[in-house]
Amino acid sequence: MIEIRALTEHSEFQEAVRLQREIWGFADTDLLPARLFVVATKVGGHALGAFDSGRMIGFCLAIPGLKPGGQYYLHSHMLGILPEYRNTGIGRMLKLEQRRDALARGIDLIEWTFDPLEIKNAYFNIERLGAIARRYLPNQYGTTSSRLHGGLPTDRLVAEWWLASPRVQAIVSGAPFQRPLPEARIAVPSTIGELRIEDPPRARQLQFETGEQFKRHFAAGLVVIGFEKSPERGTYLLGRWEFG
Repeated sequence: MIEIRALTEHSEFQEAVRLQREIWGFADTDLLPARLFVVATKVGGHALGAFDSGRMIGFCLAIPGLKPGGQYYLHSHMLGILPEYRNTGIGRMLKLEQRRDALARGIDLIEWTFDPLEIKNAYFNIERLGAIARRYLPNQYGTTSSRLHGGLPTDRLVAEWWLASPRVQAIVSGAPFQRPLPEARIAVPSTIGELRIEDPPRARQLQFETGEQFKRHFAAGLVVIGFEKSPERGTYLLGRWEFG
């Protein structure tokens, strides 16, 4: 049985720091310190942990945010799962607990950033959670020490998770949902992971070309509304979307 619960003890915050090293291979300068977990839990954010027989195997951290118009939301800054527990549904369990906590406090939006070249993550965010995306951030965090980033700039999409929307309610419950027809597609080859290691210049070129497509379609008012995957590629589906 996997337990999902709030992190409250300093020892748990320190364990979340240790997991960052194990999951991403971060150098000390890139680690989120334990004191940030403390602050987040005191000012309206939250820190959640996933435990297997008392052992922390994953965590997520969210901090409060404020939109220019005065809307409060949560920014889910980091979520990590130990490699041996990936693809077991634990990430979704953590996200659904984030959603439950936010809705209980009257918050209807959670945002986070993700690498558009990571096909599995994109599918999870868009198809399994119901997030949409309409903003592209070039090199958001600078070049990091993580081996998973492969030395590439940290270009990111912003996932918007509208927690009480019909789209999200249907997707998280497994109910049928009719999304708008896509007007554009952006494909990412499934070999991108190998390219990061074997041919970094080609990976960087692919990252740049993909980013230019996103920026062009977002400027035209399109939004990421779906994601398809096959053994050869992952494909973002972009269409019109009404907010509010």
